[in-house]
Amino acid sequence: MDLTHILKFLKILSKNNNRDWFEKNKDEYLQAKEEFELFVGKFLVELIKFNPSLNGLNPKKLPFRIYRDVRFSKDKRPYKTNMGAGFSPNGKLVQEPGYYLHIQPGGSFLAGGIYMPDPVNLSKVRQEIDYNGEKLEKILNDKKFKKWFKGFSEFDKLKTVPKGYAKDHPRLDWLKHKTFIVSHEFMDAEVKDKKFLKKLTEISKAMKPLIEYLKEAIA
Repeated sequence: MDLTHILKFLKILSKNNNRDWFEKNKDEYLQAKEEFELFVGKFLVELIKFNPSLNGLNPKKLPFRIYRDVRFSKDKRPYKTNMGAGFSPNGKLVQEPGYYLHIQPGGSFLAGGIYMPDPVNLSKVRQEIDYNGEKLEKILNDKKFKKWFKGFSEFDKLKTVPKGYAKDHPRLDWLKHKTFIVSHEFMDAEVKDKKFLKKLTEISKAMKPLIEYLKEAIA
């Protein structure tokens, strides 16, 4: 299956992000939602083949809600213009390493790692980098990994030296991170392609050593 209808719905929604339009087009949304859940289920089956810790997850509970929380936001648009799903042993990336699929016209991507870990887990990841940085370096420099990823996202990174580490630490650049995520972006044509699932699976396999490294760090 391809995700053409989902991209089309999200593109139209981005131009009509209001409750009146959404209610009038609720059937289109429900169709897109069902198609995304089906795709998430197929992707989950592929992930489980080399990530057995994901076995038992309900694919219908992995997608995130399309409704935005606007209570504390200046942006009052009620709906997200993307569809996303998180894959980790306990569900949607709750303080544990996993994968995240994001489908959005002109902005689709697959990401993996651990997003904004709490202070305890952040400390554990930094400690693992300090003690076992050579292993992480080997993972990030692997040919299969570098085919898809350029390294950790620069999102949410310290400008100063993290407390407890020397300013000349050989892994200082990694230690400054507060989120340990890598991602690969897709053009809409790739998302619509029938081989998209196969490509997602290949990229996820390349990401697995990093996922396992982070799992060990916070265990």
